[in-house]
Amino acid sequence: MARVGKHLYYEARAVLDNRLEKADQAGNNSDIEAERLRLTRAQAEGQEIKNELARGKTAPMEIITLSLSTVAGAASGILDSLPLDIKRKFPELDTQMIEAIRRHCVKAQNEISRLDEVVVEQLRDYLEQQDA
Repeated sequence: MARVGKHLYYEARAVLDNRLEKADQAGNNSDIEAERLRLTRAQAEGQEIKNELARGKTAPMEIITLSLSTVAGAASGILDSLPLDIKRKFPELDTQMIEAIRRHCVKAQNEISRLDEVVVEQLRDYLEQQDA
């Protein structure tokens, strides 16, 4: 740097270093602003989810799956004992009829056992429709 009267004269390298330093600081500020914007969006989305939960419009998948699994287990147990209960109440029924009832109960139990898969598939389809 040199001073001649009222004028200051800088070396080119010093000016370039100064400009590059200022540009880096400006870049950091834009990164900080972008991060703040992302954080604000995430907070808004989180609040929307909490509001939907509070209104009873949505529920976490874990709770839905647990509830359906509990009901499915109870229904499967009832279906498992159904042929024997029918046999006790109606001893005059022949073995072929009881076996037919048992086969239908097993089919129903197999469908019940697929419940968790069906829930996940339905959720995936629903989300794809929402995105479209």
